[in-house]
Amino acid sequence: MIIPKHIAFIMDGNGRWAKAKGKSRTFGHKAGFKNLVEVVKACQELGVETVTCYAFSTENWNRPASEVSYLMDVPSELYSEKGKEFVEKQIKVRFIGRRDRVPSHTLKAIVSIEEDTKEFTKFEVVIAFDYGSYEELTTSIKKIARDAIDGTIKVEDIDDNLISNYLYTRDLPPIDLMVRTSGEHRLSNYLLWQLAYSELYFPKTYWPDFNKNELLIAINEYNKRNRRFGSIEEE
Repeated sequence: MIIPKHIAFIMDGNGRWAKAKGKSRTFGHKAGFKNLVEVVKACQELGVETVTCYAFSTENWNRPASEVSYLMDVPSELYSEKGKEFVEKQIKVRFIGRRDRVPSHTLKAIVSIEEDTKEFTKFEVVIAFDYGSYEELTTSIKKIARDAIDGTIKVEDIDDNLISNYLYTRDLPPIDLMVRTSGEHRLSNYLLWQLAYSELYFPKTYWPDFNKNELLIAINEYNKRNRRFGSIEEE
């Protein structure tokens, strides 16, 4: 079995999972947070090198204030409850997305866990937080335009490689497999540039129930795919 080097997750279905149990959406997000850690460890055990997770989108600010408030606490919980374990297991943690709108305690936790794990190189977890692909691409285009005006780059230099180097993900490997749980079939403004040639998999399982066995099923499905990257098979 070929293990994807880079798997991206849209961790969907926490609220519906909780509703089915007669619980609050916050209860579902707490369960989803705990499961994130378990899935990350399963990926590391299987030999995945990079995991990217969609934790909070630029559109999620429109959710109820109580839900947003809890989600803003997730980085702090991650750091306080799992920071030592990430260090022990040599898991590098990095956040991508905007940092100018999150509360000070959220930013402090983000910076702390990144600082504590920055030296690790074998396995990395990337958490997309206050992230949106439209925002990422717009910001990158503005930076490219400024550099072109300043003469740092020439218009003729602009190609897909240069654009990739202006994104949050510039030093990450290509995404081999993207998994969105809960059965929804859309990308929701997530890594639109980066997912151009990724394999996409949409299990019906809600995120809190997505375990190692579900992960293996996803990887097995990935192994059934014929990745041609725009070319054709030789006769």
